[in-house]
Amino acid sequence: MRIGPYQLKNNLIVAPMAGVTDRPFRILCKKMGAGMAVSEMVASNSLLYGSEKTMRRANHEGEVDPISVQIVGADPKMLAEAAKYNVDNGAQIIDINMGCPAKKICNVMAGSALLQNEPLVQTLLEAVVGAVDVPVTLKIRTGWDKSSRNAINIARIAESSGIQALAIHGRTRACGYTGDAEYDTIAAVKAEVRIPVIANGDITTPEKAQYVLQHTGADAVMIGRAAQGRPWLFREIAHFMATGQHLPAPQVAEIRAVLVAHLQDLYDFYGEYSGTRVARKHISWYTKGLPGSAQFRHHMNQLPSTEEQMAAVCEFFDLQLERGERLHYGEELAA
Repeated sequence: MRIGPYQLKNNLIVAPMAGVTDRPFRILCKKMGAGMAVSEMVASNSLLYGSEKTMRRANHEGEVDPISVQIVGADPKMLAEAAKYNVDNGAQIIDINMGCPAKKICNVMAGSALLQNEPLVQTLLEAVVGAVDVPVTLKIRTGWDKSSRNAINIARIAESSGIQALAIHGRTRACGYTGDAEYDTIAAVKAEVRIPVIANGDITTPEKAQYVLQHTGADAVMIGRAAQGRPWLFREIAHFMATGQHLPAPQVAEIRAVLVAHLQDLYDFYGEYSGTRVARKHISWYTKGLPGSAQFRHHMNQLPSTEEQMAAVCEFFDLQLERGERLHYGEELAA
């Protein structure tokens, strides 16, 4: 798949997830087989520029190209300025968020709330495309609610505005993350536009990725929640689509090694205080499905330092290795 001048190594993309797709996670997923990873969203509010959080989100040091940064906002001038700011700080692709269902985003008429105002969508897209000389992409949902699905209209607006790729989460804003993803809607959008379309939603296994690509005709799939604590999902999908065969489930020893390296990157990136807290959710995801994991997570969440946290993780996995456990991932674990 190609976005502007960037030829991706494959058609597997990490979805932008607030509080998750930071630099350590993006780098890890790319190492594990993802062709691209989109950053967590950066607010267009210029008052946030220079804040510690914003500067961290704009840090792409050591990350493999292309660098895709997602911005969110509802004011054309501010969104354009945010795009330029991020390009100046290393962004090679700008992604615009019109898919986030969170109330705090929608309450300021940003994210998926914008789908209710098609003229404003066009104004915003044209402002950003005109402000930067890098490819601009867009992420949307199928509509605001089931009575107002307008993904096809938005896709046409996006294409005419110069958007170079469109990612669609196959649910309306009202659906949140419930119900089944609307792959038929994604297929209908793909049939109407010439720009690359990326299908997102409920892609949890290699078989599901292959099915979604075939059913929708999409150019790529975007995976979010299923990769939490399971970054090797990308290599599993890539292998299955290339060979029709499954890779063996990861050994506990490998999971331990991946997690330990991920934790060290998080500690280095965030520092002692924030690193310990950000790491907790990742540890929870990695250990899901292993014997004794619920009790371990409760204990681990009380630990105040990176040193204690790392020691507890190593002790937990050493116990798993003694038992000779192996993780068997399936739909129930990826949900």
